Amino acid sequence: MDCARCARLVAYRAENRRAQPAWVNAPVPSCGDPKARLLIVGLAPGRGGANRTGIPFFGDASGHMLHSTLAAFGWTQGPFYPDAIAPPQLVGAMITNAVRCAPPGNRPTAPEIAACAPFLSATLAQLDTLSVVLALGRVAHEACLRALKTRPSTRPFAHGAVHHLGALVLVDSYHCSRLNTNTGRLTQDMFDAVFATIAGILAKPLG
Repeated sequence: MDCARCARLVAYRAENRRAQPAWVNAPVPSCGDPKARLLIVGLAPGRGGANRTGIPFFGDASGHMLHSTLAAFGWTQGPFYPDAIAPPQLVGAMITNAVRCAPPGNRPTAPEIAACAPFLSATLAQLDTLSVVLALGRVAHEACLRALKTRPSTRPFAHGAVHHLGALVLVDSYHCSRLNTNTGRLTQDMFDAVFATIAGILAKPLG
């Protein structure tokens, strides 16, 4: 699929296609289990990660951390190997992004986030088994709230925060980007704690 909604992202995609014609260089769709109980929402594809592989959070350091943590908590069919040609199959989980095209400098603009919002809304709507949404970073957090018809000002982002939104629970984490992990803003223990929180939420009986 191609998309012409955002002129800046279209131009950047064309630039990447010229520089790296073997890469996917296209909007990156969601991947995972259509019967997901957990939806992970990131910011946007990394230029040399998902933009290269066509798989959300696969092919760079942030993907390594996310997929290895998912495997450790039982969300994948088998372990994660960084040198594999594809990540392990997700079981009960799906991964997507607030913006589906790689943005220059990993920074989508507000109009680009808004232009991509219908895709996130559609993903949320089609997952009738969904219980928990994990937002990786403030942009994803606010995009999820808007998709769920909730004003972001009423639910501030904070690492480890849990927001009950009717039938769904939104859980926040700092993004597992290299910038955050290299600076110590997000450690593996902190990320594990978020997934332990999610496991606890899902272990509780409905109602």
